[in-house]
Amino acid sequence: MRVRINGNDIEVAASTLREVVEELGYDGAIIATAVNKSFVPRTQRNSVALHDGDAIEIIMPMRGG
Repeated sequence: MRVRINGNDIEVAASTLREVVEELGYDGAIIATAVNKSFVPRTQRNSVALHDGDAIEIIMPMRGG
């Protein structure tokens, strides 16, 4: 399936947001996620089915000052 992640078109095998997070190597990382501009809490990532063309944002908090 082709989706847009952080502004880049990418082909993924995943069918849920949780699977995309794992596929991209973010599993276990502290991140915020959104699909089509709607925030998705970590506890709901497994229930969010993805569709061709969805826009996904994955944001990691920055440390330092």
